[in-house]
Amino acid sequence: MDNLIRGITKDGSARIIVVDSTAIVNKAAEIHVTAPTATAALGRVLTAASMMGSLLGEKDDLLTLRFKGDGAAGSVMASADYMGNVRGYISNPAADPPKRLDGKLNVAAAIGKGTLYVLRDAAGLPEPYVGALKIQSGEIAEDIAAYYAQSEQVPTVCALGVRVGKDYKAISAGGVLLQLLPFADPAIIDKIEENLKDIPPISNLIESHDLESIAAMYLKGIEFELFDSMSCAYRCVCSRKKTDGALLATGKDEIKDMIAEGGTELKCQFCGKTYNYSKEDLEALLESQGEKE
Repeated sequence: MDNLIRGITKDGSARIIVVDSTAIVNKAAEIHVTAPTATAALGRVLTAASMMGSLLGEKDDLLTLRFKGDGAAGSVMASADYMGNVRGYISNPAADPPKRLDGKLNVAAAIGKGTLYVLRDAAGLPEPYVGALKIQSGEIAEDIAAYYAQSEQVPTVCALGVRVGKDYKAISAGGVLLQLLPFADPAIIDKIEENLKDIPPISNLIESHDLESIAAMYLKGIEFELFDSMSCAYRCVCSRKKTDGALLATGKDEIKDMIAEGGTELKCQFCGKTYNYSKEDLEALLESQGEKE
């Protein structure tokens, strides 16, 4: 289990979310068997989605974050609930372009150019909200900040980091989402900007500090209080019921073809779980659909 905290300045000028996503990233790397740069790319997207998801209001609300670029990673996406639980997928888990000149993993090259999509499926909305923005840099954090600034007019600081070890596992991973709220005090804004000049990379901080201490660094000299601390994890919500629905959505003719072939199997792209359907299972599925009609 990982942890996520949420806080707000006492004057209501800004809110902050900090998450340690090390276990989440390692679970994703284990499931998808990712190369180092793919681990970093997927890990950053998962971390961002976890923090963004924690801003949802209701239990059944979902947020999906998708980077559809032309880089080696292909499509990288993550889906989160209101507790910050998250699951994700990367089209090419072997993506591992040459490192940057400074020796760091080249996530931007793995993502490439393309479009960032943010989908919110929230209670009370007649249909999901979908926001889209041209990928700014492919570094993920900069793109998240740009999305909030341009699409939602919320000035945002986003920091994401995944430190990958020689064994391809994440040594540390985490993120910070710091947002200004309406009518923020200019003095608070200036103080936050000053603080940002001296803050180390978030992956280093996650390895050596607790989450509250990290929040205090970003809000140094500003009174704030934490109002939430929660556990979060890599959690898939696939089920036999959902794969039944997916099969039925393909149409009766497709299912009959599967029956003729002796059965089929569906594999969850998020967790790798396989759902096997025998000829008899498919016949029963068709029969149940016929009863509904």
